[in-house]
Amino acid sequence: MANTYFVTGWRKYGWLAAGIAFGLFGTNSEWAVPVAGWLFSIGLMRFTRSSGVLAGLACVGLSATATTVVYVAAAGQLGVPPILLGCLLLSLILSLPLLADRLLFRRLGPLLGTLVFPAARVTVEFLVAAISPLGTIFGPLAATQSANLPLLQTVSVTGIYGISFLMAWTAPVVNLALEHRLNRPPIRTVTLAYASVLVLVLAGGGLRLAVAPAAPELVRVAGISASLAAEKRMREIDNFHTPRVLPEQKPTLREAYAVLNDDLFAHSRTEADGGAKIVAWAETAAVVLGEDLPGFLREAQNLAKEKRIYLDMGIAVILDGEPRSRDIAVLVTPAGQVASVFDKAHPVPGMESLRPGDGVVPVTATPYGRLANVICFDADFPGTLRTRADVMFVPANDWKGIERTHAANAVFRAVENGYTLVRPTSNGLAITVDPYGTSLARTDYFGTDRQSMVVSVPTRGVRTLYGLVGDLFAWLCLAGVAGLGALAVLRRTAHRG
Repeated sequence: MANTYFVTGWRKYGWLAAGIAFGLFGTNSEWAVPVAGWLFSIGLMRFTRSSGVLAGLACVGLSATATTVVYVAAAGQLGVPPILLGCLLLSLILSLPLLADRLLFRRLGPLLGTLVFPAARVTVEFLVAAISPLGTIFGPLAATQSANLPLLQTVSVTGIYGISFLMAWTAPVVNLALEHRLNRPPIRTVTLAYASVLVLVLAGGGLRLAVAPAAPELVRVAGISASLAAEKRMREIDNFHTPRVLPEQKPTLREAYAVLNDDLFAHSRTEADGGAKIVAWAETAAVVLGEDLPGFLREAQNLAKEKRIYLDMGIAVILDGEPRSRDIAVLVTPAGQVASVFDKAHPVPGMESLRPGDGVVPVTATPYGRLANVICFDADFPGTLRTRADVMFVPANDWKGIERTHAANAVFRAVENGYTLVRPTSNGLAITVDPYGTSLARTDYFGTDRQSMVVSVPTRGVRTLYGLVGDLFAWLCLAGVAGLGALAVLRRTAHRG
């Protein structure tokens, strides 16, 4: 390109170092800085555009690997090979959009050239989320932006990928300006186009928040976990760690589990007496042997009927003679009927040995709206959460190192689908957000001896375009990458001719 200025020598490695440094804070980690997610690709792209194709890709791949190792170590999963290897592979795949930009940007005009990277980034994020067992827990640029409410409204139209597109578009626009030293009319045109789209998105999101109607009806919900004292007492009694339950172990296990379960029933009674109409337990808050599940459910049904509440329970069911267990959410009505039983559809790879469910989300019509249920990691799969509901319960169980980031991921599902999301969580942050992503409640499991998240939530959700068309925007980006690639080939062929 004539009159195009790229960096050479040590300076391009300075850009690479800047990209890596910002990348450490631009991924969805506990120390994430939201603005870093907009900036780190600028330095990486400045390096790849100034380097040979293979050398550029190799250096960026190595930097992505280093960043991923730090990310996984901070999450406390460096010793879990499937997670580490999966994240390393995904980090390399997520570097491919830089390769697409390097190969195509010279062969397209200024505006079309800037669209290659964001469209390719969305395509890769979408395919990773659809195919990999990690969903959106690793990869999406947008994951750091859950607290930006005006920007967050974008996902009600495009899903999480609309925000990723805008963030990725920043890098080629800035690089184009640097390469032409801000002095060509096309550069000003591209910059104006980018700025106009960003302003429209933020203004539209702000307007959506401003005109959002007040909820006509609210219902009091209590999200609870077992007390720390009960969990400690259970562990003191239960010293068995064998893969399969032996017959001689069952009496001791029943005694240990009863401590935990009785604590949950007592806590539920207290919240019901305090005015809660729905009591929701965290993931695997209760633990029962498979053969004891019917009796446990009868006790829960009696409690729900006595207190006239909806009881949404996270239960670990230990299967007799099997190394796997069931991780279920059971909704019981005030009439004492079991309305739904949902098995966790997406076990965490390398960490959970579960019998997975079919992923069909149960929705129950109630006087408090349509109540739906998934479990923890299921919320990292947009396709699973795409359902018509008013209140979505996501009982969860996290650990230190992911408590903030995993809770933030669930916020996107609420805005995408237009429902209130209630996420009672043990070993992490319990959150409740409304259909616009506004925080209604937030409690820290590690900050109290007995966690209770008591909140009044809207009983009606809102319709969203994303709920109707799904991942249409992501599919359009995929088609756009193919179209831009074909156009670049045609232009090159015509030029040679």
